[in-house]
Amino acid sequence: MNGLIVGVCPVLRPEPASSKFKFLWLVVAILAILMTGCGRPGTQVERGIRDQILLFGNKAEPQDLDPHVIEGVGEHNIMMALFESLVGEDPKTLMPVPGVAERWEISPDGKVYIFHLRNAKWSNGDSVTAEDFVKSYRRILTPTLGSRYAYMLHPIKNARPFNEGKLTDPSQVGVRAIDPHTLEITLECPTSYLLNMMANHYSWWPVHLPTVQKHGDPYRPGNRWTRPENHVGNGPFRLAEWVPNSVIRVRKNTNYWDAATVRLNGIDFLPIESVDSEERSFRAGQMHTTYELPNAKVDTYKRDNPGVLRIDDYLGNYFYRLNVTHPALKDKRVRHALSMAVDRKAIVEIVTRGGQKPAFAFTPPDTKGYTSRAQLTFDIEGAKKLLAEAGHPGGKGLPPIEIHYNTSENHRVMAEAVQQMWKKNLGIEATLRNEEWKVYMDSQGHTNYMASRSGWIGDYPDPNTFLGTFLSYSGNNRTGWNNPEYDRLINQADCTADEKQRYELLQKAEAILLDDLPLIPIYYYTRVYLLHPSVKNWHPTLLDHHPYKYVYLEALPK
Repeated sequence: MNGLIVGVCPVLRPEPASSKFKFLWLVVAILAILMTGCGRPGTQVERGIRDQILLFGNKAEPQDLDPHVIEGVGEHNIMMALFESLVGEDPKTLMPVPGVAERWEISPDGKVYIFHLRNAKWSNGDSVTAEDFVKSYRRILTPTLGSRYAYMLHPIKNARPFNEGKLTDPSQVGVRAIDPHTLEITLECPTSYLLNMMANHYSWWPVHLPTVQKHGDPYRPGNRWTRPENHVGNGPFRLAEWVPNSVIRVRKNTNYWDAATVRLNGIDFLPIESVDSEERSFRAGQMHTTYELPNAKVDTYKRDNPGVLRIDDYLGNYFYRLNVTHPALKDKRVRHALSMAVDRKAIVEIVTRGGQKPAFAFTPPDTKGYTSRAQLTFDIEGAKKLLAEAGHPGGKGLPPIEIHYNTSENHRVMAEAVQQMWKKNLGIEATLRNEEWKVYMDSQGHTNYMASRSGWIGDYPDPNTFLGTFLSYSGNNRTGWNNPEYDRLINQADCTADEKQRYELLQKAEAILLDDLPLIPIYYYTRVYLLHPSVKNWHPTLLDHHPYKYVYLEALPK
């Protein structure tokens, strides 16, 4: 028998023979192919391992791929592939390490930072310069761009008045290029978490302004520079393809300064809003990691397949924003009654089942040594009393409370649980309103809701990342609530070097937040998801960041 081996598949070439023998040869060839498994292309996960393409479940279609206008975790996952800050993240600890800047110095008073840039390039081959960072920081602070994260740069001298339109000369903002590879940043006051912000959050990452200018107004949203044919970044990967609601493909950026470290050839980000569909896709070998896992499947994986189940610590709070401008929710006694009627312990034990903890404050406990002194309670009788004092005994006179949430079976189950608790414990009716991610974000941004499902994951490991969210001028407040004393305390804390005194100011601020209560904290997160064992150098981190240039795929032993 003569044959030619191609890969592992036999290609049989019979000698000339009669029709009968040709038929027998055909049968033998088919059986050989079936026995060796040849002709089967393998799962997408197997092909991904072979080609070093990570298949990444990423929840929903992103709002955009512009780091200065986006605001979601899924978007952040993609930004980490396409851009790099002055400061990078250690893959195990997420502590600041050199990024575009190979080194930096801090003045003795903690107010001036000098960054020395390495010879890095953009994906189009242009040099990354100090002026790129100057222009990028001015851009995100420009009021017409409407960035919800512009306040992250407010520690920079004159950044806030420029962002609020009270100062019109951008040259007065405390960033300047000393030379093409030296950047100076001057702060209003010492900011102990500045390097963490730069490393951990995309608001501090640069854009290639000549490209942005080429495709529209760089200082207004909606610019088409983020399309694959236009996009320019400076991260370990470049944008190769964006098929809306299907896939975003990034491929290795050969112009990246540390390309030799990058082992993956690419990442496919898969927007799957249904957690049930995502879990089925994982079982079918269509992705290496999911965004999350259906609550109802957690116990099954613990029992039957613990090797792919990940339950990691996660610095975040799952909560409901409350629209304090809505007539039904203007009275804080009503807001407190709604909060006091939610049995958080039952939720984490019966609904979520992933090691989450009940949240009775906003900032997760022991966030870099900080814990809120003020705490909420579960108290049905107290809730009934408050509701009656507000003029709504037994819920009378209150319209149904609409619970607004983005598409997810897990969020729906949570909303149904809260709906039942309000009905059973207070006699209050509630309705549910589901919207896909982009519409949901728009509704929340315009305060077009009553109670809105929310999650806040720390942008850096510091209590300020939580409490700064509800500043009156924060683009991420979205509740209609503001309190001048709260703003004053947060701003004073920002300029307080002594950590003990700083935390005391933050505790006073959080007490105000929990007294006025424009939100209902429900539980402190864990990251519950599935990870294929072929994924290497993927470490559990408190912010769930996994610097991709260190990640790779390894075939499993047969």
